[in-house]
Amino acid sequence: MDYKTSGVDIEAGYQSVELMKASIQKTMRPEVLGGIGGFAGAFSLSEIQQMKEPVMLSGTDGCGTKVKLAFVMDKHDTIGIDAVAMCVNDIACSGGEPLFFLDYIACGKNYPEKIASIVSGVAEGCRQAGAALVGGETAEHPGLMPEDEYDLAGFAVGVADRKDLITGETIRTGDTLIGIASSGVHSNGFSLVRKVFEMTKESLDTYYDELGKTLGEALIEPTRIYVRALKEIKKAGVTVKGCSHITGGGFYENIPRMLPDGVKAVIRKDSYEVPAIFKLLAEKGDIAEEMMYNTYNMGIGMVLAVDSADTDTVLKALKESGDTGYVIGTVEAGEKSAELI
Repeated sequence: MDYKTSGVDIEAGYQSVELMKASIQKTMRPEVLGGIGGFAGAFSLSEIQQMKEPVMLSGTDGCGTKVKLAFVMDKHDTIGIDAVAMCVNDIACSGGEPLFFLDYIACGKNYPEKIASIVSGVAEGCRQAGAALVGGETAEHPGLMPEDEYDLAGFAVGVADRKDLITGETIRTGDTLIGIASSGVHSNGFSLVRKVFEMTKESLDTYYDELGKTLGEALIEPTRIYVRALKEIKKAGVTVKGCSHITGGGFYENIPRMLPDGVKAVIRKDSYEVPAIFKLLAEKGDIAEEMMYNTYNMGIGMVLAVDSADTDTVLKALKESGDTGYVIGTVEAGEKSAELI
């Protein structure tokens, strides 16, 4: 009897690490100390000493049940982008720069090529965010998980000078609300998605004219990473007063999180075109409009509150970053809430 007989293949683990090294190397920053495979990821903080009052920021998340799509479609090279995005977007939303990321993969059986494919997506997400992938863990759980399934999560650490933190404290009536376009459903609400659409290869391979692609292609589209967008806005000299990452809970839960007491966010639903995937989801699932806005991003991955005088500058900066921005509403006096009209 040995460990492999019990279901844990140590050699497969070694092979996975070798296969993922090239992807990980592309994420390295000058501050990373040592190579891949140490007991801890080392990251020098010498650069942040230039900040007056550095504040460390952290975020942790996973991809939820979106991984089920990856299983059915046998496509594993983008789900890692989602894991990174969910963490680094929260850090950027607070005014920080993501520094490094670590991933955790739990699987029923370690198939080295599949694990390497997952990590290639994690590395791509880190590259987009400018964060180093400094470590991770792949854990085989025989008997606890089916052999062909896995779960993916991770966490990121970032930094900001305290004066640059986005807290929402300075939001005032009359401020403009700018929405940044999402890339699709992102990584939230997939338990409902899986109730509406059959998670079979046939269903996911079905082409929809209104989507311009198959259902699976539309649903598995990776979460948009907004780190560069926030950097471009800062570089343009604009102070973002408040920022909301539209994740689980949609508009109604997330937008009020950035607001101070005494004001509300008034969003005009007709200020942008809701992507076809959300219209199809609502139609096929007979989901009420309010529930859609309470569950999904509806085409807006981030909402910013800025001084109205900065509106054009922000929209231009977003275009420079490759993102699309919309003026979607204003801040008005009232009880802290999101009001959709």
